[in-house]
Amino acid sequence: MRTGSEPATARSALRARLWLSVWGLVWAVFGTALFALVGLPGWAAACGVLLLVIVVDMAVIVRHIRQGPHYQPGRDVPPYQPPRGGDPYSRPPTRHRHLRRRGRGHL
Repeated sequence: MRTGSEPATARSALRARLWLSVWGLVWAVFGTALFALVGLPGWAAACGVLLLVIVVDMAVIVRHIRQGPHYQPGRDVPPYQPPRGGDPYSRPPTRHRHLRRRGRGHL
């Protein structure tokens, strides 16, 4: 159920991000070494820059994991605050501007 507060309460799957970063790190190291051995310094530099971005991303991910439940909640922490006031989908549909009659301003 959407509450409208998802961007403020969104949480990331940090362990999945960490393993995807490890996978990217392996491929970036492999690409940097391979392109350097083959003699393509431009591609080796591009893979090296990608390697640096991955290392910075991994450092941020590890930092967030170590900060505890605020960034990596357990099973007892709800994914978002429950909606207040009732079901947001129970409102009557609004009338659109293009349905108005000309000259009167109302239906």
